Amino acid sequence: MEKIEPMTLFGYNKLQAEVKDLKSVKRPAVVKAIEEALEHGDLKENAEYHAAKEQQKQIDNRLQELADLISSAKIVDPKDLEHSKVSFGSTVVVCDVNTDEEFTYTIVGGCESNPEMGLLSFNSPLAKQLLGREEGDDVKVQLPNGTKEFEIVEVRYQEIVFECN
Repeated sequence: MEKIEPMTLFGYNKLQAEVKDLKSVKRPAVVKAIEEALEHGDLKENAEYHAAKEQQKQIDNRLQELADLISSAKIVDPKDLEHSKVSFGSTVVVCDVNTDEEFTYTIVGGCESNPEMGLLSFNSPLAKQLLGREEGDDVKVQLPNGTKEFEIVEVRYQEIVFECN
């Protein structure tokens, strides 16, 4: 079964920019560091060489992750979706039924999530429980810190802000 990774154009462009930076800036710098470290001779006790090789491995692994994400990317414009029920790109206001504290979240792609800004990955435990629900629904969610119960106060579409200025 083909894996599909929904994301906005912002998220897709962010991934592409990271690939470009890794390929054109970071990886060439590491290759240069490896070449310079090789000039120091004995590789057994050459910390610079081993550190650079480890960094190169991490960059190559990240490039593979990004290639997988990009190949499975499905660009979705949340404006085009229905938001009477919680869906990708919906902004959801929930109220903790025990504390009456309200939280506002927007459901986004995994590479776009930023919980501090209220941007939840559609794969997160909370988002999975909210998807398909509507205003007035009560939702019990098993979170890492225990079970919480929320009431969905509002579901709407609003322009998504991904970064603070």
